[in-house]
Amino acid sequence: MSSTSTPPSNGAAPKKDHGRAGRDLKAAIGSAVVLLGAIAASLLFWKPAFMVIVAIAVVVAVWELRKGLLAKDIDLPEQPLMVGGVVMVVVAYLWGSAALVTATAVSALVIMLWLLRRGIDGYVKNATASVFALIYVPFLGSFVALMLAEGGRDGGGLDDPGVKGIITFILVTIASDIGGYVAGVLFGKHPMAPVISPKKSWEGFAGSTLATVGAGVALVVYLLDGEWWIGVALGLIAVVMATLGDLCESVMKRDLGIKDMSQVIPGHGGLMDRLDSLLATIAPIWLLLHYGIFT
Repeated sequence: MSSTSTPPSNGAAPKKDHGRAGRDLKAAIGSAVVLLGAIAASLLFWKPAFMVIVAIAVVVAVWELRKGLLAKDIDLPEQPLMVGGVVMVVVAYLWGSAALVTATAVSALVIMLWLLRRGIDGYVKNATASVFALIYVPFLGSFVALMLAEGGRDGGGLDDPGVKGIITFILVTIASDIGGYVAGVLFGKHPMAPVISPKKSWEGFAGSTLATVGAGVALVVYLLDGEWWIGVALGLIAVVMATLGDLCESVMKRDLGIKDMSQVIPGHGGLMDRLDSLLATIAPIWLLLHYGIFT
């Protein structure tokens, strides 16, 4: 049988087969380089600029969630979710965890009051989904602000504790994705959750574990000047939470009947398709580094 794809009868261009990789690697690598470059520039020169990137990410992620949930007739109120999310990020960076909790509670109440304008039908469904979205995206994302604020709220560069914490958090989560991807493509034979995510395998999870523990130890010892066992704990936390975050995102997309949340990032799909692991890992990583390294 020829490997050449037969064009569909409706005249539409055939979908390109990317093999076991499952994505356009050239586009994916190019997008990753651009995003990581913007993040690195903001962290090295003036770290409050990184908060602008986080705020933009929150706004885009809320837009994607609303777009995805509309498939189930769930209509999130974009405006209060976006505004409340940005406020939560800002107050977390400026005033810490207590201010974040307060801003989250106030934002949830404002959103529920906002939805009263639509009437009774669908109120419970939309209000519940809105509070879920508020916790899932801006609340978890605000822990990035708490991490960056370690050691001060101005400046930047590799001598800044907050910058070091963000670099550690991002790199150890990337290590989980890359380790799992490589091991899964090369050795994956035993599906971890075939109904939820058929391509995720136990061999991939083993690769993620090795990569995150190795990266965690290296980053904690050589970048953060911490104890090696904190690096092991960091790696184990990262691989478990990143895997759970990825599986939860896969369940959501399967329930909604969509492949990607959007196509805003070439080669990756939607922003939420890349944030799932990061959102899941940031809170426990912040807690570990806050009390194990920075305090």
